[in-house]
Amino acid sequence: MSSDAVKKRKPKVIRNESGTPETKRGRAEGDQLSAVSSLVKFRKVRLRQVQVTYPAGPHLIGQRKPFTVKNQDVRVYNEEVELEVRDPQQDYMLYKNTCAALAKLMAEIQELKAGGAKVGSVEIEERRTQCSVHFITLKKLNRLAHMRLKKGRDQTHEAKQRVDVLHLQLQNLLYEVMHLQKEIGKCLEFRSQHEEIELVSEEEFFQEAPAEISRPHVTRDDQHQLTLARLDWELEQRKRLAEQYKMSLARKEKIQKAIEQKREYLSSLQPGLQNIMQASLPVQEYLAIPFEHMQKQAEVARHLPPPLYVLLVQAGAYGQACDKNLSVSIRGDVDEAKALSRPPEDSQDDESDSDAEEEQQNTKRRRATSGVQLDDKRKEMLRRHPLSLCVDLKCKDGSVLHLFFYYLMNLNILTVKTKVSTSADLSGAVSAGELLNSESLLNCLYASDHGKETPNPANRYQFDKVGITTFGDYVSDLGHPYVWVQKLGGLQFSSGGAQSGLTGSALSASHMERTMKLLRGRLQARLALHKQFSSLEHSIIPVSSECQHLFPAKVVSGLMRWTLMSHQEFTELGFVQHVLKAGLVHETDLFFMAAVERGTARLLAAVVMNPRYPEVAPLFSLSLHWKGERSGRTDDNLRAMESEVNVFRSELQGPRPGLQLLTNQIQRLCVCLDVYLETESQVCDGSEGPKEFPREKMCLRTARGPSRLKPFKYNHPQGFFSHR
Repeated sequence: MSSDAVKKRKPKVIRNESGTPETKRGRAEGDQLSAVSSLVKFRKVRLRQVQVTYPAGPHLIGQRKPFTVKNQDVRVYNEEVELEVRDPQQDYMLYKNTCAALAKLMAEIQELKAGGAKVGSVEIEERRTQCSVHFITLKKLNRLAHMRLKKGRDQTHEAKQRVDVLHLQLQNLLYEVMHLQKEIGKCLEFRSQHEEIELVSEEEFFQEAPAEISRPHVTRDDQHQLTLARLDWELEQRKRLAEQYKMSLARKEKIQKAIEQKREYLSSLQPGLQNIMQASLPVQEYLAIPFEHMQKQAEVARHLPPPLYVLLVQAGAYGQACDKNLSVSIRGDVDEAKALSRPPEDSQDDESDSDAEEEQQNTKRRRATSGVQLDDKRKEMLRRHPLSLCVDLKCKDGSVLHLFFYYLMNLNILTVKTKVSTSADLSGAVSAGELLNSESLLNCLYASDHGKETPNPANRYQFDKVGITTFGDYVSDLGHPYVWVQKLGGLQFSSGGAQSGLTGSALSASHMERTMKLLRGRLQARLALHKQFSSLEHSIIPVSSECQHLFPAKVVSGLMRWTLMSHQEFTELGFVQHVLKAGLVHETDLFFMAAVERGTARLLAAVVMNPRYPEVAPLFSLSLHWKGERSGRTDDNLRAMESEVNVFRSELQGPRPGLQLLTNQIQRLCVCLDVYLETESQVCDGSEGPKEFPREKMCLRTARGPSRLKPFKYNHPQGFFSHR
């Protein structure tokens, strides 16, 4: 088709040359679109079989399908048929060439317009027409591309359908294979019931089974027949055993009936026995054989923790065998102990569940502070067992030492509290207030056992979790965890010292006798000191008749004051610093001040009393106020006086157990002061002493050696003083 034909088919358009460049550009684009649309319409017209001349430039080669209409040969253009013979690579090259030619034509049109050519000029129209043809070519290539895409998708879809069909067939085959494998596995795993029966061995079967069942000539060669024969023999044996079982059941029923009859007879005796026990209570009390009390205590003892149970058994055994004045009893809430030892129930009723949920919700609503949580954890960790033991030690004078033993469940230690009951009133002595104090009564029963810290090393890590610094802050409420208390309960913890290797009842039994003797001796010593302090506060030195020979008949110096001191007051004294530096004083000791006077001379004695008195003697430190102040650090004679009361304690012990040691030391101190004052020379030439202190003691020599030591040793029965 020529450009003239295209021009003839163009509609006439009235152009206005005076328009703006934008309107001119819009008109040019409209002309191009109208030319393309006219060509498209023209393409859709059926063509006769004539020769068509295409314009110069790239063109499309199509195929025509001939058919006959009214005896005429007509060809119809079909792009699908053309698509099958076209090469996509050639179409791609055609697309690139068309785009390049189109760009070139656009550039030429732009140059012509820039050169001043008019819009309707022949050069511009020709190039516009060629551009339209190229646009048609691009549209055809676009259609072909879409058709190829659709064809490719259709082919892909068909291939997917074929693959899906094959995959479904494969799944069916795999399912059949799996089903067959399962059936095969079931068949292979099938076990007959006879395989679960424990049959006798083949040798035993052939020995015991009769010939009509065993049939050796058949079963020895045929395993199947052998199994059947063994099953028959097993059946025969079981029938025989079933008969024996029935006979045994009948015999059992007869025995049970006899047992029931005897049980009814014994239950009928119970009321009569109870009446007899009630009637025998006065006899039990008179003979001191409390069977009923022991029976009740044995029932309660079942709920004791192991350490308290060991202590109960060993203390009771020691009391029955060696000490009739020792008694043991159980105290506490038995019901709570039973609930504690009972295992927790797995099932609870709905009401308790609802209450627990409500309580949990309330707990979540009120968030507890960390301090409250720590307090709860401390209380739980320091929780006691509901049951405790009370051990009573009675003395000859009627006084009783009550020992209350408690078990801390989470700490696994025992603690003890004390209480003293006396027949006489002991409230008179002010300085004796600490002697029977429950907090210090049992201090250092064994050496260095203060009972302030727990002996269990594991408790230290438990305390760190709940913020407990020291266990000593809780001993007033919980009791003292002495080491000897743990051993009485059969508990032994690893420590730096040597261990005996005994545990449980053996460990408790090995320490029971000595501990009970020490406890009774501690009570007797404290009661004796209490009586002595009452006399000392009244300036009376009680010297027993057994100890009168230790002192001269006349002692002029006398005790003027006896008071109790605290540890801080003792450390502030100047004449005791050498004792403090030597480490001879501890906070658990008791401190007293004694004032001995004769005329204008006054002797102060600071006394340190160890809790283990009289096993450990009191320690005296002296200060003399007479013509100045003197002490053992500045005066050799005062140091010698300290030696008389501190070093030579064996002479002042008195009869065993040495409960008069303190009063004998004070009396010896008064005697030494008399000797010191009566032999003290006022003039350097050795003349008689001052007339304030006339000589009344007989001394072989008044002084000896360069230090001029005085004769402080009293010789009985001669009655004179000599040097040591």
